[in-house]
Order: sequence, then C-alpha cells, then structure tokens
Amino acid sequence: MKRFVRARNWGRAAAAGLLLAGVLVGVHAPVAQALDNGVARTPPMGWNSWNTFGCNINETLIRQTADALVSSGMRDLGYQYVVVDDCWFNPNRDSAGNLQGDPTRFPSGMKALGDYIHARGLKFGIYQVPVDKTCAQYFNSYPGATGSQGHEAQDARQFAAWGVDYLKYDWCSPNGTIDDQVRTFAKMRDALAATGRPIVYSINPNSIHAKTGPQRNWGDVANMWRTTEDITNTWNSGQTNGYPMGIQNIIDVNVPLAPYAKPGAFTDPDMMEVGRGGMTDTEMRSHFAMWAVMASPLIAGNDVRSMNSATQTILKNANLIAINQDPLALQGGQVSFDGTRRVLAKRLANGDVAVALFNQGGSTTTISTTAAAIGKSGSSFTLVDAWTNASTTSTGTISASVPSHGTVVYRVSGGGTAPPTTPPPSTASALSSVASGRCLDVPQSNTANGTQPVIWDCNGAANQRWAANGQTLQSLGKCLDAPTNATAGTKAQIWDCNGGTNQQWTFNANGTISNVQNGLCLDVNNNGTANGTTVLLWSCSAAANQRWNRV
Repeated sequence: MKRFVRARNWGRAAAAGLLLAGVLVGVHAPVAQALDNGVARTPPMGWNSWNTFGCNINETLIRQTADALVSSGMRDLGYQYVVVDDCWFNPNRDSAGNLQGDPTRFPSGMKALGDYIHARGLKFGIYQVPVDKTCAQYFNSYPGATGSQGHEAQDARQFAAWGVDYLKYDWCSPNGTIDDQVRTFAKMRDALAATGRPIVYSINPNSIHAKTGPQRNWGDVANMWRTTEDITNTWNSGQTNGYPMGIQNIIDVNVPLAPYAKPGAFTDPDMMEVGRGGMTDTEMRSHFAMWAVMASPLIAGNDVRSMNSATQTILKNANLIAINQDPLALQGGQVSFDGTRRVLAKRLANGDVAVALFNQGGSTTTISTTAAAIGKSGSSFTLVDAWTNASTTSTGTISASVPSHGTVVYRVSGGGTAPPTTPPPSTASALSSVASGRCLDVPQSNTANGTQPVIWDCNGAANQRWAANGQTLQSLGKCLDAPTNATAGTKAQIWDCNGGTNQQWTFNANGTISNVQNGLCLDVNNNGTANGTTVLLWSCSAAANQRWNRV
C-alpha cells in the first residue's frame, strides 16, 4: 500500500543463505513451515489496482481490467488474480457489523464483482488490514475505520461468501512488536482456514512500521509477505529500506532472503511498476526479469487496458514466466556480487538452472560465471536467452555484455545438476564473545559505511543478528568488512556488500573468526569486557577475546 508521508528508515536484518555446490542457488530454508492451505504452490500472478489508481477505483474499472486481462492474453499466461486494493469499503459496517462495498463506487456489491471476475476465468482479490484503519483511512484520505481488528472471523466469513480468492492484509500502524504482528496476522490466517475456502493470504508487515519483512521468515503465517517498504516508479530512490523504494533498492533487500521461498511461501518485493513510465525499457526489463528469477509474485500494477507493445513484450515473456512458475518454487540465490555485477541462479525442476546476469552499474559491462558455480556438472551446456530465444552452446562459461541497469537471463541445460548440500543454519544468529558473554553489536543500528562494531549486552535485536550468506556475515543489510590491506590493529567495520575476500570470513574449529583476505581474527580490543568495547582485527591467538559462540 502506498502511503502519503515518508516513514522512518528502520534497520533490517538480512537472512542467511543456503548452499548448492558452494553457492546460493535457491534452496529453501527449513525453519518455518510453509502455510499448508493448498494455494500459491508457485508465486501468485495477477493485477492490483493501487499502483496506478490508488483510491480512484470503481466496479467499472475493475470489470474493464478483468476483460483486458483476458483479451490481452495475460490470463492465459497465468495472470489470474484481480486484486481490489484500498478504498473499496463503505466507510460504515452494517447494523450486524458486516463489511460493505462503497455504494457509489461498487453499486452492484462485492459478490457481484467477484462473480463477474470468476465468469472470465479469473480470481477475485481484496484488501483489508488487521488494525482499526486501512492505510487510506489512517492518512485521512478515505473516511471511516473499517479494519478487521476484532472482526477477523466475521470478515473472513464475509470474504468467503463474496467468493474472494486472495486477501491482501496490510499492517498500517506504527504500533506493535514483531510478536504482536505474528499473533495478529495469525488470527486472520486461522479465520480464513476456518471458512473452508482456499484463499491466498498476502501480508504486508512493513507499513508505517519497523521493517519486519527481512527480519522473519513469515512462511508459517502467510503465503506471501512484503519484505520492503512500498515500491515507487523509479530505478533508485536512494532508500536502503525506507519509504519509498526503487527497483534496485528493493533487489538489494530481497536477494539475501532467497532461502525462505518454497511452494506456498514467497517473499514479496511489491507489485510491479512495469508499464507505468518512470524507467527506461532496459530498467523495466530488469525489473521483470529479477522478479521472475527471485520467485516473486508477479502482480502487475499498470493500466492493462492501455498497454503499449513494449509493456506487453515484458509482461508476457513466456520464458521468464516459466522460470518464475517453476514447480520447485525456489528463489534465485546469489552466486556473486562485486557491487556492480550481480549473478543469481535458480534451480529448476527439470534440472535446468536459470541464471540472471544483472548490471547495477552506470555503463555496459561483461558479466560472467561458470556452469560449476551455478551447480551444474559436465562439459557441454546449452544457453537459451530468455529475451531473444537465441540458443548458444558452452563448455562451461556463462557470459554476456550487459547494458547499464540491464539483465540477461539464460536458461542453462545439459550436464548434471549437483544435489543440494546440507545447508548451514538458515536463520541469523548472535555472536557472543567468550571472554565477556557480550554480543557483537552494530552500535545504535548505524548502517553508515565504516561503522565499527562493538560488544554489548546480548538483547536479540536486529543489530546483533549476523546472517551467514556464503562466507559473508551480514547485519542490517551490510557486510562485516576488513579494510583492504588491513594489518593487526585495524578496525573491523560494516560496509556495502561487494563480494570481496575482505568481506569473507572463516569460522575456525577453535572458535575464532578469521578474515579470508588477511588471515587476521576478530578481536575484542585490549581484552575488554565492558559494553561499547570496539572490535578490531588482530593476529590470531585463540585467546578468549578472539573466540565467539553462535547463540
């Protein structure tokens, strides 16, 4: 849900990665069980009214959109959910406390709208919130207070009676801890289940709130969950994780969450901006390609009644849709990233691997990886370009010249696919100093490059959670970093993740953590044990102030 004021830019914790042949290639995490409601076995596809129309909706618009999804061929490619976002409500519940459609905007009623959508082979989606006011109501852009708070079971029954197939449930409040959110979102999860109707459950825990999306695997609560603040129609908004966010900013947050995706559970980087202007055709192609490889729900946000040919070419790319809808339902994981050139790989059910070569830089560059790096074995491979359908052969090199902000996607077949290795723990953990029992801490959640970690009383906060993503250690979206050419006594720091060996760490059997580039160990300065003592790099000695426990 878009909002009308900027939210506070809260910190976030990156999720851990899992390994396939030594690299991230979309293996799901074992921690949270996927919501077992039988729906969303692959990422949901459809259309949502908010990005283009906001509150300016009515039943004529929704019916015309349903017709356009059919006539354009989008329905037959998988775009099936027609989601009516905020501002569909009558500002008042009826005398029995039931929700009602706005009598001016939806004079035929919501059931009739659902029937119209169903008659066209599509599915009906609707918007609601778990608190007292919807986002538009919270910001006084729409009258009333019609949230589901205290009405969960009643509203779930109403949705089922109207034939709703998809509920977008948006936490539009600054109040509540993550635990409060889990309990509250679970109420509607259970209420929907009690109706007996299969309904996709889509939640947004981020609106006007600490960014809880990246801090938790919500797959036990919902079929899809927003991982970032709201998307905006631009490439780079300059927001790491604040309101609003451009395409590249969202990708930076969503990529580390690859381990969470599985059938019935998907990270949601928000509804798409393809076809709304504001970006170049190359950028919009990257937007769609990365959403496809990240196993993101493909929810169009443009006016599908008036798409130009370029927009249709992107949204109707059957190769990318097939990659997105692969039944393994794995999110593409990061193979490499040097700050500009990013490679993702997504293992597919037939043994193929989809590879995205993404250029985040300002000029054309060559991006390369290898078949071995993406988990393929053998010496002969076929690469099919998802955009051009051109087919080439390779003995192992996967490479392309990629324009600024562009993405080349290959479907790689041939050879064998390495089975997943046993993954390390998939959730972030704290690192406790053996000498003091205090935890490695990013002071005051300061995410500025160069911030020096300290030790502090362990409290479980995000700025003390460190996720192992390959050999990197990430907290608040930054990597633990040793400055290039570091010597004994150089401070440890956090920095933008860039894939360098100075950001790679080894957990040694004696409890020390050493840097791959320089061999120095994480050390609590001068054997200190007090809160706020800085952490630096020192020659490895295995002393207590260099040993760490994962807690």
